[in-house]
Amino acid sequence: MSCPFCQLIREDSAQWVAREPSTCAFTPLVPLAPGHTLVVPTAHHADVFDTPTEVLAETVDLVQRLARAMRVGLNATGVNVLNASGPGSEQSVRHLHFHVVPRWPDDGISTWPTGRSQHRFAGDPAVRLAEALSAGEHHRR
Repeated sequence: MSCPFCQLIREDSAQWVAREPSTCAFTPLVPLAPGHTLVVPTAHHADVFDTPTEVLAETVDLVQRLARAMRVGLNATGVNVLNASGPGSEQSVRHLHFHVVPRWPDDGISTWPTGRSQHRFAGDPAVRLAEALSAGEHHRR
């Protein structure tokens, strides 16, 4: 199966906002707002679980620089940074990507979930997360 983001990078066929050795940013086909941009690593990594720490850091660095550029260049008063990773997340393309969506007061969109998960968990999830982090279970399985 071919990755559409890898194809865009390989064929140089996107509307580029930034192209760097390890990361790039381009406009999506259907933007949520003027200036909506996708930030991806140039090498294929499926999601946050699969991406090496250094590559993830470089990708998030570009996300931050792009968000600042949106504030200056588009007069955005805020941004939404959206990512979906893994099968339960509604990830649409299995290549790590962050949507950076500029926002303005009363812009008419909402990117915040309107409902709550129906999933139930026995015990205290915060305690389990703290235990997993301290045990080193946050590393790739």
